[in-house]
Amino acid sequence: MSTLNKQIAAAAEPFDNVDDSTFFEKFDRFKDARLVLIGDASHGTSEFYTARAAITKRLIERFGFKIVAAEADWPDAHSVDQYVRHRTTVSAAESLNAFQRFPTWMWRNQEFKGFIEWLHSRNAECPASEQAGFYGLDLYSLGASIRAVIDYLDKVNPDAARDARKRYGCLQPWIENPAQYGLVSLKLGEAPCAEGVAKVLNDLLLKRLEYARETDGALLDAEMNAQIVQDAEEYYRAMYHGSALSWNLRDVHMFKVLCRLLETKGSKAIVWAHNSHVGDARYTSMGALRDELNIGQLCREKFGKDVVIIGCGTHTGTVAAARDWDATMEVMKVVPSLEGSYERLMFNSGVPRFLLDLNRHKELSQRLEDPRLERFIGVIYRPETERWSHYSKAVLPKQMDAFVWFQETSAVVPFEVDQPQFPPAVDETYPSGL
Repeated sequence: MSTLNKQIAAAAEPFDNVDDSTFFEKFDRFKDARLVLIGDASHGTSEFYTARAAITKRLIERFGFKIVAAEADWPDAHSVDQYVRHRTTVSAAESLNAFQRFPTWMWRNQEFKGFIEWLHSRNAECPASEQAGFYGLDLYSLGASIRAVIDYLDKVNPDAARDARKRYGCLQPWIENPAQYGLVSLKLGEAPCAEGVAKVLNDLLLKRLEYARETDGALLDAEMNAQIVQDAEEYYRAMYHGSALSWNLRDVHMFKVLCRLLETKGSKAIVWAHNSHVGDARYTSMGALRDELNIGQLCREKFGKDVVIIGCGTHTGTVAAARDWDATMEVMKVVPSLEGSYERLMFNSGVPRFLLDLNRHKELSQRLEDPRLERFIGVIYRPETERWSHYSKAVLPKQMDAFVWFQETSAVVPFEVDQPQFPPAVDETYPSGL
């Protein structure tokens, strides 16, 4: 064993099971943070889901965190939020019926269902002001968000609803396949719907005080959906001007939603997203070579030391993923980590499960600062080209504050494996699906 592997083994804080206090009590050290960002190295690994759930439960129960903001669409997450905060009589499984877009297994799985059942039970014992909510940060809900805004305006201002129908009507031909709107905009050399969708949001914000007096909490939902429509319109146009621009628009949108939640729902939040979104992009190839930013970078730039970033990783096991976009989910074997990667270093430490606090071990962190390969599995997994499809250079001790390691992991347990048959989509940094 090399001296570096020995240093990792010495710094590692082992645990047996994520549901045991030997695991979740380790995260009490982050209790004073305003934002705790928890990343995963895939969108289909059971241990990543259960680990972040255990950390989140601890932070909610003991330290006053009231926002769980996830890499999910706002309208779909709103259905879950209504359930966990007792605003509806549907069951946990029924609340997850909102998630009908590929990849359904990302949220329609037993691990996530278990977490929201816990949150529903926990909130039953709290006054409304102390309940924790679940919110979506993403922008892939163009059609659902348009419907939500119009439904809201129908109730509070029918004249504004009529105007919104006209303005949003510009997007109607592309609702089912918004990527085509971007292609049309490119060919026209203009943004035919941009002015109209911006006007809907601006009008809504101008009447914020008036609407707030007439509705109980529904205004924020309408505002966020109007923001999604505006940002999604720009996002789908940007897709044809390079991946960096569209990626950046997406993560800036996530950050805007997070900041709005902090303003309206509480001062302490937990973010769930892929490592590629929460690990500070400035210390990865995506930032250094491709000029991409992410929500982790934006949080650190605005909130500084009030931010903690925790990543998760694995050496091997199984993962729920698809081979192509909109394809059937499969339980796939995770190829053992590559030599020269951070994952192989963790594996070679000989400790099967541990937390590595990168801020507590300065000498080790300095030795880990040489850029190394790091694995990123999205909703698409292509093991036959894994080196080029799923590895990228990073500087782990600067990218994250802590790292949760599992030597071997297993796939999430999905409700179903077949995916909805919608028109081909070009979402989430297709084809890797981060």
